[in-house]
Amino acid sequence: MAEQDPTTALTHALVAAWQAGRTISALPWGRALADAAAAYTVQEAVGHAMGWFPPGPARHWKSGGPNRQAVLTHAPLPPAGVRSSPADYGDMRFHSIGIESEIALRLGQPVSPAQAEALTPETAGMFVDAMAVSIEIVDSRWQEGGEAPALLRLADLQSHGALALGEWVPYAARDWAAQRCTTRIGSREPVVRRGTHPLGDPAWLLPTWLRHATRNGATVAAGTVVTTGSWVGLLPAAKGEAVDVEFDGVSRASLVL
Repeated sequence: MAEQDPTTALTHALVAAWQAGRTISALPWGRALADAAAAYTVQEAVGHAMGWFPPGPARHWKSGGPNRQAVLTHAPLPPAGVRSSPADYGDMRFHSIGIESEIALRLGQPVSPAQAEALTPETAGMFVDAMAVSIEIVDSRWQEGGEAPALLRLADLQSHGALALGEWVPYAARDWAAQRCTTRIGSREPVVRRGTHPLGDPAWLLPTWLRHATRNGATVAAGTVVTTGSWVGLLPAAKGEAVDVEFDGVSRASLVL
């Protein structure tokens, strides 16, 4: 019997981890992925095997990067974990919980590959009809969590666990440099940040994300949602804790782990 190629074997390992609700070691897989394209291939194969997505681009995504000079990364989000605030995740199992406070954007119309190719950060907002506060639960199928190699984390949906979405409000460009964000986790002191989005403007990533989502020739549907990067880095949290995030002048979201 022919030996499996590394990406197929990695896909099977991640699918088994998802199905069993457990973590696996990244050590045997350190050389399994040659580049980001291979990691995205594994993302798609895992989603197909798990039955998460219908044909065509997913309806919920995460996208982002540490700054505008970095290569942005993207991942489709399993629909069972995408819930409206106030969200209860008592039925879901997480391994190492991190919290990210974000702004999600929603497309008001379809975007074709040609339209995505023509977008710039200045014009991309024309396709967005609404925004919401979002809370991403960061989790990993790797025992090493955030210490796993970057390509393996990318293959594992960029360490996604679940996403809570607050009330949708009409999208409008804001003075994001002055935007205040308050995150409360359990009984700890609130974490307050102002103007700390890593890209300066959540909409800046839209052209790159939409080109990725349409790269196989499919049109991204109206109503598709993308969450755009953390304003607070990664904050630790534990099962049973409540999380509340508020962006002044936008909206808020909450969840219970």
